[in-house]
Amino acid sequence: MLNPESPLFSRIFIPLLVLLFVSPVAEAAIDSSLEGQVEHYIKSLRRQGVLGGNERTAWVVQDLTTGKKLVTINENSSMQAASMIKPYLALAFFHQVQAGRIIYGSKSRRHLELMIQKSNNTSTNWVMQQTGGPAATQALLKRHYPSFCRQLHLVEYIPSGGKTYRNRGSAADYARFLEALWKRQIPSSSEILRLMSLPGIDRLYTDAKQVPSGTRVYNKTGSTSMCCGDMGILVARGKNGRSYPYIVIGIIDSASRTRSYGTWISRRADVIREVSNLTYLGMKTYHPL
Repeated sequence: MLNPESPLFSRIFIPLLVLLFVSPVAEAAIDSSLEGQVEHYIKSLRRQGVLGGNERTAWVVQDLTTGKKLVTINENSSMQAASMIKPYLALAFFHQVQAGRIIYGSKSRRHLELMIQKSNNTSTNWVMQQTGGPAATQALLKRHYPSFCRQLHLVEYIPSGGKTYRNRGSAADYARFLEALWKRQIPSSSEILRLMSLPGIDRLYTDAKQVPSGTRVYNKTGSTSMCCGDMGILVARGKNGRSYPYIVIGIIDSASRTRSYGTWISRRADVIREVSNLTYLGMKTYHPL
């Protein structure tokens, strides 16, 4: 056995230890000018007082062509889920359909469309009832899809008026969910994508001036008096005719309820749109858009 005090040990084994324990950390770092741009933008909003000190933000951008994450800011922070929990409820529902425990018919199809497209909370609670309620639905998701349910905290039906604050998730979980969805790795992926592509409100494409007309979007917004978010996949069309899909997730989470909901949610939606603008311009440096 080689003596740890010998010069040979220092020359051979110490470098190996460095490779084993240091290199993975270095590889996990985000080497992206886009992340710096997003950080600079958010800091400028804080200096201007647009974002308050009691507001946290989380951002993830991932290029689905290469698999590379370009932005990971507070991605593992637990934040309000609001309606961004609803694609998860669709997954739980379709898991049970695949297992033969419930049927996807005209009635359930309509409820799922209302839940995703219109963010109808009555339909959302109906869907959750079919999978056993909040606790049973969370248990199902965490048991079968643990990789994108790490910060999932599903504890309540959507309260009257949509003021749900206790259900929580993270941007990193949403990104893993969307990646699996795009790769058709979860039950009824194509149908969930169809639901998420139905015309409706979004903060990633509509009024995002730098994102070209005709860009496909699959998304779900989340809105309460303490949370403004959007999670989705945009599919840009390249000059070569190819499609370049990418994930954008933005969440602004406040520690207190706003007294001017309309103004607050509108201004924060515009912040997410601007990050979407920066993302598209950043994607142009990687692909022929």
